[in-house]
Amino acid sequence: MLERLEIESFVVLAEELHFGRTAERLRVSRARISQTIQRLERRVGAPLFERTSRQVRLTPLGEQLLADVEPGYRLISRGVRRAQATAKGIEGSFAVGYLGGAAGEFALAVIRRFARRHPGIDVRIHETQVKAMFDPLRDGEVELLITQLPVEEPDLVLGPVVLRVPRMLAVPANHPLARQDSVSVEDLARGQVFACTGHVPGYWQEHQAPSRTPEGRIVHRGRSAATLPETLAMVGAGHGISPVGADVAETSAPRGVTFVPFRDTGPVEYGLVWRRSGETERIRAFAAAAVEQSAADR
Repeated sequence: MLERLEIESFVVLAEELHFGRTAERLRVSRARISQTIQRLERRVGAPLFERTSRQVRLTPLGEQLLADVEPGYRLISRGVRRAQATAKGIEGSFAVGYLGGAAGEFALAVIRRFARRHPGIDVRIHETQVKAMFDPLRDGEVELLITQLPVEEPDLVLGPVVLRVPRMLAVPANHPLARQDSVSVEDLARGQVFACTGHVPGYWQEHQAPSRTPEGRIVHRGRSAATLPETLAMVGAGHGISPVGADVAETSAPRGVTFVPFRDTGPVEYGLVWRRSGETERIRAFAAAAVEQSAADR
């Protein structure tokens, strides 16, 4: 009879096709996974995976075994997770907020991973806006937020960083910077940088576009914008410039806007945030799934 770890290691490795990620998911060492799979292959009498220095993939026999054992494994695992969820009180609905397209795509990937382990939880997502970035969290509209850093709020907990996106500068297409291959933080002093309206912390705005460059040049604040589409529309109209994530350049192509990469600044970072007084088992479980998804995306 097969041992539970043998079946679990086989199914998870068939899903991840990576020994390291499989070990992380099952919280054992990579060597333990390798030894377990080898033991299973000896029981079966033939290889179940093809292993090279570049990839891991199922053999035809491995695909056959997966088709036979996976439905039963999923059924048993789902039953155990439902029992654990009931015992821990993590069933029900769970609202997750996100800021920006990159965070939204990441949230959907995490939800798919989370749902496999916690089918009893109905996860809903809610897009937040810069003008009120923490309000849905504080108002109880969402329990957890995937948002741009930094976050320095005494009533909020900053969890792990889960996403990093290269930083770019959105400029009018006829601006001199649009003809460059890259820009510097010093170039922020060469235009009016949009300010954010609403309940935006000063430290957050300063991080996105400092009031002075590293060499001491003044960065002039231009018009205020409440949303990203509004910001890009005004950039296209020639009213200013704005730092954005590379995901904006990939998904938005407003007329009259050119995106130029920064060469001397770090990426836009996103992290998980929740209320200090509202941490639950649901949040901890979702955070664990987010960390795993972040590692898988690297």
